[in-house]
Amino acid sequence: MKKILVLAGDIWHPAEVIRTGLSYLSEFYDSMEFMEDAKDMLSAGDLKQYDLIICCKGNNLTSGNTSPWFEQGVNEATPCDLRKYVEDGGGFLSVHAGNSFGEMKEERFDIPAREYINLVGCRFVTHPSRCPVNYQISPASHPVTEGVKDFTVRDEHYQIELTAKDALILMTSSSKDGADMPAGYVREIGQGRLCALMPGHILDVWKNPEFQKLLLNAINWCIKK
Repeated sequence: MKKILVLAGDIWHPAEVIRTGLSYLSEFYDSMEFMEDAKDMLSAGDLKQYDLIICCKGNNLTSGNTSPWFEQGVNEATPCDLRKYVEDGGGFLSVHAGNSFGEMKEERFDIPAREYINLVGCRFVTHPSRCPVNYQISPASHPVTEGVKDFTVRDEHYQIELTAKDALILMTSSSKDGADMPAGYVREIGQGRLCALMPGHILDVWKNPEFQKLLLNAINWCIKK
């Protein structure tokens, strides 16, 4: 039985949207644990019990607390611990809000934010107002994109800076209000695998059949199923 931890819940992305959006996976994976406030609850030692971590959480402690999630010298599980988890063979799937980390003004927050950005492989810049976003799959031969067709959904069109030179881009995005962007990519880090997907702001995106195929493929690839 594969064990999955889902980190979700910030001021702009309610955990309930993620929980409902992932509910279709219950027929494939029945051991999925959700955690919102991971600052003190999640320790480095806890990570080893999970086959996959899905991060749908931006840089807020909770949906009701806008303080930064990671703080230098405070968190029990730091971005460096997450990287070690992946290097040792863990899977990491970062979806939408998980890719929304940018630079911070204070060093005690900036250092862990940069460490998280280095792990995920992208820096969030901005997004225009929600609009129809076109997601184009290429190549379709990778296990993450196999069987997935191009799709269009009303979403936040994430504008990012791709920082990982080893990222294999599998999906791009376009809209009338934003520049064309990488919207999905994979990395192999040590013995583990990481996938980043940009869609997912509202529940309708999570209900889209093509996005659901993409998510399931990404999970299977990250845990080497």
